Amino acid sequence: QVQLVESGGGLVQAGGSLRLSCVVSGRTFSTYGMGWFRQAPGKERAWVATINWSGSSSSYADSVKGRFTITRDNAKNTVYLQMNSLKPEDRAVYYCAAGSKGGGSWYSDYDYWGQGTQVTVSS
Repeated sequence: QVQLVESGGGLVQAGGSLRLSCVVSGRTFSTYGMGWFRQAPGKERAWVATINWSGSSSSYADSVKGRFTITRDNAKNTVYLQMNSLKPEDRAVYYCAAGSKGGGSWYSDYDYWGQGTQVTVSS
């Protein structure tokens, strides 16, 4: 059983920073592509970023490119999302996800999901 637990969300002023963490249980973390998605009130869940199994490759949604950075530490079974220059429109519940086929930008690319962590950005 693979479980994902996110943390690090909270309330921050516009222009501020937060770092989200996602700890993954199980011995196969280093084989998964990992992703972050977010869901704002009244909107569908949207892809934010993806990182491959080794951490050598990552990709980002245009809305966060240059402000957010996804990284991973395979020794700690953890993936991170560093969020800088936060904007009110970044407010959402952020979810991490694990994909046994390498991950991607689609919801269906992922097999396991966390419960989410709330990020609120005040203007």
